[in-house]
Amino acid sequence: MKALVAAGGAVRFAEVEQPRPGAGEALVKVEAFSVNRGETFQLEAPRPGWRPGKDVAGLVVQAAADGSGPGVCRRVVGHPSAGGWAEYVCVPTSSLAELPDSLDAVRAAALPLAGLTALRLLRAAGALAGRRVLLTGASGGVGHYFTELAAAAGAELTVVTASPERGRRLAELGAAEVLHELGAARGPYDLVLESTGGAALPLALARLARRGTLIWFGQASRTPATLDFFDFFKGPESATLRHFHYADSDVPDGEDLATLVRLAEQGRLTPELGRIAPWEQTATVLTDLRERRIRGKAVLTVA
Repeated sequence: MKALVAAGGAVRFAEVEQPRPGAGEALVKVEAFSVNRGETFQLEAPRPGWRPGKDVAGLVVQAAADGSGPGVCRRVVGHPSAGGWAEYVCVPTSSLAELPDSLDAVRAAALPLAGLTALRLLRAAGALAGRRVLLTGASGGVGHYFTELAAAAGAELTVVTASPERGRRLAELGAAEVLHELGAARGPYDLVLESTGGAALPLALARLARRGTLIWFGQASRTPATLDFFDFFKGPESATLRHFHYADSDVPDGEDLATLVRLAEQGRLTPELGRIAPWEQTATVLTDLRERRIRGKAVLTVA
């Protein structure tokens, strides 16, 4: 079968053996996949034998041998650990959710990584009604999904994005305040969600309320952060700093994917599609994503 493989920090097409599903896996014919900025980083130093691809939508062509999961010819969205940028991919049935007729493969493929992250951030944040929340680095898919979910949960949400266009869209999705630089945030905030790292982390911490919580869920700047113990005495005294990784979840991916599908079908969660292109253009899309020329999700369609 045809698949995209890592090549010098980018990707190229190659003929690879079609995967053979294990007992608890379904074989999915990929119709669309989305790419994530983090995957562009992985391509810079790929593991031997690794192929990219964690967000897919398509058709089950071989059901799991153990009887679990969707049957043959069921349309699904999936979150494999790797290998999804291909004509076929094996996906654990615990990481699959069936799709309704009203949700096409392109929109479904935009859900998994960003949607799972946003949903689980919401879960980590706890009750949000009436709380002041600050979200940094809100331009991407996680920012859009979290904004929509947090606004629906009653949060008074301030988002930080460098893009005026994205800011207008985030306001439409429910953000109470849109800022274009973190230094303009007034605070104090009950909860801060920080995804940039580097110099942004201490700036965000300084805007946290006493005994508030900062959830650190990314380092998009790719720059380490430096914190001073005494920074906490300048406002966020006795605050909680929590590291967050979306994959550390007590809820299986498939269950959370089913929730995302249901919300999208009901119009309560809106995939923001910044680029839709045939998968022959994947290398160009990756460059544009790395250079931040794509806002929202980039989805590639497999002929």
